Amino acid sequence: MLRNARVPILGIAAWSGTGKTTLLRAVLPRLTAAGLRVGLVKHAHHKFEIDHPGKDSHTLRKAGATRVLAASRRLRALIEETHLEDDPLLDELLAGFPQEDLDLVLVEGFKHEHFPKIELHRPALGRPLLFPEDPTVIAVATDAPLPLPCPLPLIDLNDPQAVAAFILEYRARHLPAASAGGV
Repeated sequence: MLRNARVPILGIAAWSGTGKTTLLRAVLPRLTAAGLRVGLVKHAHHKFEIDHPGKDSHTLRKAGATRVLAASRRLRALIEETHLEDDPLLDELLAGFPQEDLDLVLVEGFKHEHFPKIELHRPALGRPLLFPEDPTVIAVATDAPLPLPCPLPLIDLNDPQAVAAFILEYRARHLPAASAGGV
């Protein structure tokens, strides 16, 4: 599984257009209201740019800096040029992802990797279910009846409170015994 996970890790996996980010945007405030410090790792399928022309960090990177750390008292961003043949593996990313002050790391995407995840499924989109082929799917959040029997817990995809409750229960089950009493 994930050698570099230091806290419980749980993925939100689905085909593009299913609503992963929309759901996370609704679930994250509920998790933080419950006292959790949540980290997030998001997979981007396409070339993306967070460093924009006109910004000093962009100018310096384009001038030749391979790695730029932009920091203030409220925000820090590491912009690093990579030239990988394939997408990075989640475990490799976790190795460089600070986790010591987190209670949980949620992962958006990385649906083909093997780690615990909630599958989001909207039957109306006509995409195949992931759980029949992926034994690491631990629950399915859906907005309609599934086209085949599912032995996993089903969660209402349109109920962020129910999804948050499932995540909180998952985290509680995956804490070391010594820290299970805390948040």
